[in-house]
Amino acid sequence: MYKIMLADDEGIVIDSLKFIIEKQFGSQCEIRAAKTGRQVIELAEEFQPDIAFMDIQMPGINGIEAMREIRRTNNHVVFIVMTAYDKFDYAKEAISLGVLDYLNKPVSREDILRILNKAMAKIDGERSKRSDDLKVREKLEIVVPIIENGLIQDLLFKEYFKEDIDNYKTLLGIDCDYGYMACMVFGRELVGNYMTSAVAASIQAQKSYKEIHTITDDYIKGIMGNVMSNKIPILIPCENDTLSYNERNRVVENARALCRKLADRFDMDFRIGFGSVKPLERMGESYEEANSVLIQNTSHVAHADDMPVACQYESNYPSDLEKRLFDEITLGNINEAVSISQNFFEWMEDTYGNDMDSIRLKCMEFVLWAEHLAYEKTGRMYEFKSRANYLSELMNLANLPEMKAWFVEKIKSATFWVSNKQEEQSMSAVNKAKQYIDEHYMKELTLDDVSRVVNISSYYFSKVFKEETGENFIDYLTRLRIDAAKNLLKTTNKSMKEISADVGYSDPNYFSRNFKKYTGKTPTEFQKGE
Repeated sequence: MYKIMLADDEGIVIDSLKFIIEKQFGSQCEIRAAKTGRQVIELAEEFQPDIAFMDIQMPGINGIEAMREIRRTNNHVVFIVMTAYDKFDYAKEAISLGVLDYLNKPVSREDILRILNKAMAKIDGERSKRSDDLKVREKLEIVVPIIENGLIQDLLFKEYFKEDIDNYKTLLGIDCDYGYMACMVFGRELVGNYMTSAVAASIQAQKSYKEIHTITDDYIKGIMGNVMSNKIPILIPCENDTLSYNERNRVVENARALCRKLADRFDMDFRIGFGSVKPLERMGESYEEANSVLIQNTSHVAHADDMPVACQYESNYPSDLEKRLFDEITLGNINEAVSISQNFFEWMEDTYGNDMDSIRLKCMEFVLWAEHLAYEKTGRMYEFKSRANYLSELMNLANLPEMKAWFVEKIKSATFWVSNKQEEQSMSAVNKAKQYIDEHYMKELTLDDVSRVVNISSYYFSKVFKEETGENFIDYLTRLRIDAAKNLLKTTNKSMKEISADVGYSDPNYFSRNFKKYTGKTPTEFQKGE
């Protein structure tokens, strides 16, 4: 359906246009008309036409001024200007306003239909684009929250590669490398620092999540995660590595106003804690701080920078370097851990080079913690006396270069444990499996039997066995049995049935088929040397 408005002070022109349009398009068009500039403006406000045939010269307000007024309330209307030949200057001005085309009076039926089809095609295109835009918007309303929550979950639980975070930032248009976390907590009422009826509040928050999200956006410009128990995590990206006093004060005041707004709307109590600014990959720490400040006080809003909950360092201490070192150890990145450990030792050397004992203590502290992380990550067997010589080794190091070499080597070793955990475990399991198969191939043996022996699921065992040996379990077992059979055929006078049973085949015919498949000969042919 197209809404068409006819604006002309001559009734015969209106009647002619209406007749031509209705005859050609029938019920596809709804037609309304006006004869003065004022009537045209009023009709356009009420009718909201898709297409408007406009005469330039009309009583009162002329067509040009009328179009300007109509454009204020109707951006999509398609104007078609009609004018007499001697008013061509007006026509040029109309075209400058974005008019689709103009017609010189008198206008032929063919010209009217031509330009009307052109206008309808334009409208159809715009409608299609608007429809596509709405579909995209609807999809984004579904997809964007999933992406946002994915980013927050990955950051909080550290289940990501750096490339994942870069992709999230690109998809969400985040240009910042820093941010801080907010923790929104809700319950029926606050008793001390404890929220009552957390389960009921969580259910209500799940049902009202969209509205909570919309209200929160007016006060905190960040990325909201999903409801987790009676909490909602919020990531607030920022450009700088710290918040100024004024910025922090504004954040707290906005959060206080938000808590009041949400409490009034949902008949629940709300609290919000803020962590300190950190690199994005350390949002888990910021979220822990946001939780901690809420636990440590009874305020509805609390900020970690107002009441520090994390370890405080002397001003020149390279805490970021320390954090990065242990992150790289945990990830098993050997080269990165070695490089950072060298940088950290050089800082100690430059800053406290005359205090050898303090440097020794710091080296011991870092090495012990690095190995602690490695034990946790790898499941290695801890032996109480495994570090018995560490203290004496350190004390016997006479100079800083020797101490640095000891320190870096220990850090490298701990990181190597983590890096090679999976490979070592896989190799150990495969070697154990191969030994078991070698000793039991003459018995009935299945993949499940062997995977039970090495205590790995049959699916994962099959995968690592193929990766480490280059052949799957059944091929390895069959090759082992055929090799044993070949030896028996050449060195004994046993019957085919006996040899078949000796290498693990209960069916001699099946044994013969497998033997020929792997050797190209039957057992008899092989035995005779054919």
